[in-house]
Amino acid sequence: MESSLQKALKKAKRKQFFKIIIISIVIVLVALATLYRVGNYFAAKSTTRLHDALFLDNEIAQPNIQIDSQVTSSSTMFGGNIVTNRSKNIDGYVVQWGTLTSSYDWFRSHIDTNELVPGFYWHSKELYQYDKQTKQKVGTFYHPSIKNYYGGIKNDLSAVSQMKNHVAEVTISFNQPYTLKEIQKQIPDNLNIVWLYMASPIVDESKGPAGMPVYGFDPSGSPKEGYNEFIKNLKKYNADAEDETIQKFLASNKDKSFDKVKILGVMVTGQTQNFKALENKDFIRGASVGATAQMVPYIKPEK
Repeated sequence: MESSLQKALKKAKRKQFFKIIIISIVIVLVALATLYRVGNYFAAKSTTRLHDALFLDNEIAQPNIQIDSQVTSSSTMFGGNIVTNRSKNIDGYVVQWGTLTSSYDWFRSHIDTNELVPGFYWHSKELYQYDKQTKQKVGTFYHPSIKNYYGGIKNDLSAVSQMKNHVAEVTISFNQPYTLKEIQKQIPDNLNIVWLYMASPIVDESKGPAGMPVYGFDPSGSPKEGYNEFIKNLKKYNADAEDETIQKFLASNKDKSFDKVKILGVMVTGQTQNFKALENKDFIRGASVGATAQMVPYIKPEK
């Protein structure tokens, strides 16, 4: 038979065993709760950072593209996706544009550059850019300091003006930089100036499209206020000062008022027949049609 001492030792061991189990469970629960809170904290910070980056890029580098909605999808405490639904306003006609699905984790975020960068259709020396999802054509800007472009510099104004019962957006690239006041004298009142092309990298485009970004802003409302916001956004976008094009633009326009700032081109929208007034104008170096939409009786164009 067991002695009283042996029974007491076994009882003590059982109590110690259950105590260890309870303490272990509590530690695991506290650790899981802490991990959950820490994970959600870092995930939330990454979400906010990615949201801000997507809005910022759209403000300065996406001509005539609007963000209709931007929501978090497939979210966990370790990361998730942000889905950005976008569209274009073509003289009052809302046209679908490619949706972005960007991702984030605790420490990194990844903008969906695969959909941001347009696709290229090549045939001999003919080429054009298109949105990968909607297959709508993307208008091309031509920098006045780049002499040679692969396939030449296009002027689609004559072709656009012959389209019947359509609205269109067209990028107009100038033969030299102009002020907004000088531009407004040249653009007919029945066309909408929806984006000002301010800067882009000067690279070799003669062997094929380099896919360089363009920087600019929507001048609707107050162009001066829009420009001031554009400068603020450029500085935020290039906080590390690594983008040479942005740094050069900021330095060259540091002490200029907006009415003295030179503009490289514009994107305009309107009814296709209204583009005829721009044909054979000397100030236009190139004109590239972008998205178009067929008019319908129940939607009235803006102009």
